[in-house]
This record gives sequence, C-alpha cells and structure tokens, in this order.
Amino acid sequence: MPRQDGLSPVATLRIAGVRLAAGAAGIRYQGRDDLVLLALPPGAETAAVFTTNAFSAAPVQLARHHLAQTPPRWLLINSGNANAGTGARGLADAETCCTALAAAGDCAPEEVLPFSTGVIGEYLPVERIAAALPALVAGLREDGWADAASAIMTTDTRPKTATARCDVGGREATVVGMAKGAGMIRPDMATMLAFLATDAAVPRALLERMLREAVADSFNAISIDGDTSTNDACVLCAAGTLDAPAVTEGTAAADALAAAVRAVCDELATAIVRDGEGASKLVTLEVAEAATRAEARAVADTIAHSPLVKTALFASDPNWGRILAAVGRAGVSGLDIERVRIWLDDCLIVRRGGRDAGYTEAAGRAVMARDAFCIRVALGRGEAAARLLTCDLSYDYVRINAEYRT
Repeated sequence: MPRQDGLSPVATLRIAGVRLAAGAAGIRYQGRDDLVLLALPPGAETAAVFTTNAFSAAPVQLARHHLAQTPPRWLLINSGNANAGTGARGLADAETCCTALAAAGDCAPEEVLPFSTGVIGEYLPVERIAAALPALVAGLREDGWADAASAIMTTDTRPKTATARCDVGGREATVVGMAKGAGMIRPDMATMLAFLATDAAVPRALLERMLREAVADSFNAISIDGDTSTNDACVLCAAGTLDAPAVTEGTAAADALAAAVRAVCDELATAIVRDGEGASKLVTLEVAEAATRAEARAVADTIAHSPLVKTALFASDPNWGRILAAVGRAGVSGLDIERVRIWLDDCLIVRRGGRDAGYTEAAGRAVMARDAFCIRVALGRGEAAARLLTCDLSYDYVRINAEYRT
C-alpha cells in the first residue's frame, strides 16, 4: 500500500517504458525547473478527466480535442502560467507548443497533450518553451518522477508523489502518481494537476472507468478554499509494458488494479489538502444518515467552505455554533434539527437541537488542538453518506494569495 505522507520513496517511482524529464524554461520562476515532458511507449492507453469550469484553459480544450483523436505519446506540462483566459491566442500558443514537441519528439502534434498551471490571464512564453524542448527530450528517463513532481509545483511547499502495487495475472503491477495543488482547490472533474501511470495493459474504456471512480472519492472529495480552477486535470496512462495479460473488465486483476489506482489518488489528494496554502490542520468531514448522497455532500461542502468554520479550525476554537449554522443553511429541505447530531471525533457536541448535556469546552478544544481530526454529522434522515477532506484558513492563506502576482 502507498505511504500516507505523500512522499513515496524515490527509488519506487518508476514505470517501465514511461520516461520523464524536467527543465527550466524561465516561464515565470527563476532558478528552478518549470517544464516537464512525459513520454509514453507505443501502444499505451490514456484516460483523463478535466475541469468543469466554463472558462477552461486553452491546454484543457486542446488536450480534450487531441485525446478524442488518437492515443497520446507525450504529455507536456508547464508551471508558472495557466494559459487561461487568453482567448484565441492562448489556444494558438498551446497548439504551437504541441507542434514544437512533435518536431522534437518525432510524432504528430495530435499525439501531444498539453497541461498548464499558474497565473491566469497571461500569455504563454512559447519561444522559451520551444527552446527548452530538445534538451528535455534528450534527458528523458524512467526515474524522472521526483524531478517532474517538483517542476509542476506553484505555491506548493513540497512535491507530491505516491505509488502502489497489486497482482495482475501473477505479476506485480505498479501504479505511480504525482500531483500539484495547494490553493484554488475544489476540483470538479483547483489549480490541481495529477498524473498517474501503470505498467499494466488496460483497454481505454476500463481505464476511463477506473479513473472516474477513483477521482470521485479522492480529488473530487477535497476542498481547500472552494475554488475550482480553469486548469484542473487528472490523467491515467497504462503503458502495457508488464509481462502479463491485459486487464479485462470483471476480473480479479481489474479489481486489484482499480484499488491500487484509488489508493494512489487518495494519497495524492490527502497530500494536497495537507499542503493547503497556510494550512495547519487536516479535517475530515463525514456526513451520514442523509436522504441522498447529494444531500450529504451539500452539508459537507457548506461546512468546508465556511470562512467562519475554517478560521475557528485554525484557532483550535471549538466554536461549534458555526458548524451547526452551516448544517442549517445547507439547503436540506425539511431538516428535523431534533434528529441532528454533530461530533468532533468521538466528542458529541450537538444533540436534540442544541449542545449535548455531556459536552465540555475542554473536550472540544482538546480535539481541535490536533493537526488532524474529524467533524461528523448525522442528519437522521436516511442511510446516504458523503466524505470530504478540507483544512483550516490561516493568516498565511491571505498573505500567499494577496502576494501571488506581486
């Protein structure tokens, strides 16, 4: 199983046939890598999910288009510039970058998927990116995941990688992943990017299902600040280099590989929330006894996106009235407050419409002083449930985002 800190051992980050390189193109940052290539072997299959933001970035639009045409051979990822809100020129710039890589990497432009993250509304420095590509192509290697994970960071404080293994046809299959994200995070598929690969051979339809299901309960179940980015994307590639039969639907191998993909997505998603801009606490929101899953998720979202709740979390202040108020305004029709219960970990704070008789401020403060804990809500309406990871809102979040472009 993957490690739980989002920092998998570098030696394990390798997929046979998948090669990566990172380099400095001077896109926005000086003195650090900001451009990544990921090369796939012939016959590899790729699945991806993208942001639902109406202002989806030029690379998102082009990646969707290219993926619908042909299996990709290359992923091109830059940090420092989102190439979003850039209109027709932004799309042309993304196409130019794909054409430049096609020339350096001996493929068709349609076999390149572009990805960008960084400041919105600024034009991509195409010439600098194109000039850096030949050296990156020459420097591709299978153990390049750690360098690539560092190069795709923006306001992240640390790279995020994960790996898991499972049995496929009597052989050990590997899943490796990397992600970036620390702010503008509430994926709906915030500047979040994630890239996973496995050495197993998987038909595209099955690969797409595995990715959708894994993303639903990992990257799509986290929130740092409630902002969905223009550039969100999560990609899963199956290299097909493992000496084992192709994974097929409805088999033990499919179940095992799907579990490994979910484990990597879970670890990366957790690492993103732990690295939230200025965050000091990892908070799990569990809403149970809802009439529908959508209802449970609405309650979890309302709590997670409340600035008053999030600042109380930062202060380790068990101001439970803020949580209660968030539950009450979540839009649950006909909510019977007499049936609602709210806990901090195992400390019951709300029951029968008000503070539980056994609750003490000291007990609540003891839970909230921890760097990781759970807020649990039972609505008393049914059997549906939802789970969401979030974090606190600190002074540093305001500082980091106020100074992002200055």
